[in-house]
Amino acid sequence: MLKFPKGLSAAALIAMAAPALAGPFGLGREATPDEIAAWDLDVAPDGTGLPVGAGNVLDGEMVFVEHCASCHGDFAEGRDNWPKLAGGMGTLADKDPMKTVGSYWPHLSTAWDYVNRSMPFGNAQSLSPDDVYGIVAYILYSNDLVDEDFVLSNENLASFELPNADGFIVDDRETAEADFWNPDPCYENCKDSVEITMRAAVLDVTPEETAAAEATAKLQESSDALATPEPAGEPEPQVAGAAPAVDPELVAAGEKVFRKCKACHQVGAGAKNKVGPALNNMVNAPVAAADGFRYSKPMAAAGEAGQVWDHEALAAFLANPRKHMKGTKMSFAGLKKDDDIKAVIAYLATQSD
Repeated sequence: MLKFPKGLSAAALIAMAAPALAGPFGLGREATPDEIAAWDLDVAPDGTGLPVGAGNVLDGEMVFVEHCASCHGDFAEGRDNWPKLAGGMGTLADKDPMKTVGSYWPHLSTAWDYVNRSMPFGNAQSLSPDDVYGIVAYILYSNDLVDEDFVLSNENLASFELPNADGFIVDDRETAEADFWNPDPCYENCKDSVEITMRAAVLDVTPEETAAAEATAKLQESSDALATPEPAGEPEPQVAGAAPAVDPELVAAGEKVFRKCKACHQVGAGAKNKVGPALNNMVNAPVAAADGFRYSKPMAAAGEAGQVWDHEALAAFLANPRKHMKGTKMSFAGLKKDDDIKAVIAYLATQSD
C-alpha cells in the first residue's frame, strides 16, 4: 500500500508536482480532478478510501471461480506457483512458512485494495466494488475466518481483525540500528576485484501454459480411430450422445479452461483421484465410474441408474453442478460461458489412461 507524508494525500502530491511539469519548460499540464481520482485508489486500514458496497460469501465464490480460480484454485489454495490465499495457520514460525491472507497479512484493507487495484490478472480494475467485497469475503471464508452467510461491506471491513494483526512491528531501523550505519559509505572502486562466487537459480517462477501438443495428438488418434469410410446406400444411424468431431484449437482452449478444475481433478497418464475423481475416459462413460473414488450418494445413485456422461449431461453439469445433481459434493459454481463448456468437453474427450 502506498504511504504518504502525514497530512498529504495522493491528490495533494500530484497537484504539487503538476506546476513543475507545466513550469519553465512548457511541458505537460496540471492533472484534472478526474485524472487524479482515477489514480487515487489507495485504501487505508481504517477504511479510508473504501467505496460504498457489499458482497457475501456465496456470491463471492461465484465471482472468485470465474475470475480468480484459474490461478488461485477454487478454494484459494493456490495452483502451480501462483500464490496461496488460504491456509498456513500456525506456520509462521516454521522453516518454510505459508504466508496467506489468513495466516500472515495484518490488515484486510490490504487484500481489498490489492484485488481492487490489480486483479484479475490481465484485466485489472474490471471488477465492481460489490464483486471485490464478495471475493474478499470468500477468501475469509476459505481461511475459516467467517461463516458462509457472512457479508463484507464498507461498514464492517475496517473493524475486521485478521489473526496476524499484531504480528508486525514499526520499521525503526533508522534509529534502532543507527550504530551500524557508515557515515562515509563507499560508492566506487570499493574493492580491488569483484568475482561471482555463487549463482541463484529460480525455477518455474511463473507457471507456463501446458502445451496442447499431446492433447492434439490424442485428438487426432481418436479421430482416426472413429473415422470410417462412408458406406454405400443407407448411412448407419448415429449413436446418441456420440462425441462430435472437434478441432485442435477447441481442445487447446479446453485445456486452458480446465485449469479451473485441476485443483480437484487429474487427467492424463498416471491420473489419480484427488478431492474429486480422475476424469480420464469419462466422456460417454457411466456416471460415477472412477475406480476407488467415494462418490456422493446422489452421484452414486445416478451411476446405478445407468446415467451416462454424454455431451448433454456434461454440459448441464458443468454449467451448474449443484442444480444438475442436487446433493453433489462438488463445490465448483459452474462455467458461465457455453464456449468454455464445449471446449472443456472437447479436451476431456482426448484424455485417457
